[in-house]
Amino acid sequence: MQLDRYISELNKVKLLAYSEEQELWQAYKEQGSQQARSRLIESYQPLVFKTAEAFLKLDNIMDVIQEGTVGLIEAVECYDYTRGVAFSIFAVHRIRGRMYNFLKKEDRADIACLEAALPGKESGLELLTDTGMPVPEQVELQEASRRVKKAMDRLPEKEYMVLDSIYIGCQEAAQVAQQLHVSTSHIYRLQKSGVRRVRGMLSRFIHQWK
Repeated sequence: MQLDRYISELNKVKLLAYSEEQELWQAYKEQGSQQARSRLIESYQPLVFKTAEAFLKLDNIMDVIQEGTVGLIEAVECYDYTRGVAFSIFAVHRIRGRMYNFLKKEDRADIACLEAALPGKESGLELLTDTGMPVPEQVELQEASRRVKKAMDRLPEKEYMVLDSIYIGCQEAAQVAQQLHVSTSHIYRLQKSGVRRVRGMLSRFIHQWK
């Protein structure tokens, strides 16, 4: 399916009302309804496209979208609707992870947030990989990123979701609050707590790096 056709089909997708979505989750999770499962996957396909928007200029964008759809399906199958976490914020991690893993295998492991063009400059990714940067500094930067990701993986679920959404997904705290059905101040508390935990886990590495 070509991108134009995919977008055309995407425009036909109707958003679910909260009550309707809860009924679909109940039908799928408690009664095994495959029709409900298909409806949920279809209704959240726009989330896949939104996550893939940073990669629209790639020749293999439809492959990226396909991988994101696999991540969406995995999220639908793993999601526990009784836990009170919005599906969109739960699913985007699997969707993004699938896309990044695919791009890494294709030697295009760009981070969506860094793909955004900066006014009058190269993209953030290009600035980070500027060949003018000494090789040792590039290696240190890659190692720091790897350690931060490893530390984030050890965070409590909601703290991880908040940091991932804000620092990797480039979302505003108010957006994340709406997705998690909590106040913006609560998101700031989770963000602060998560950052403190990550810094604690990285304290020895940061000291050595300096």
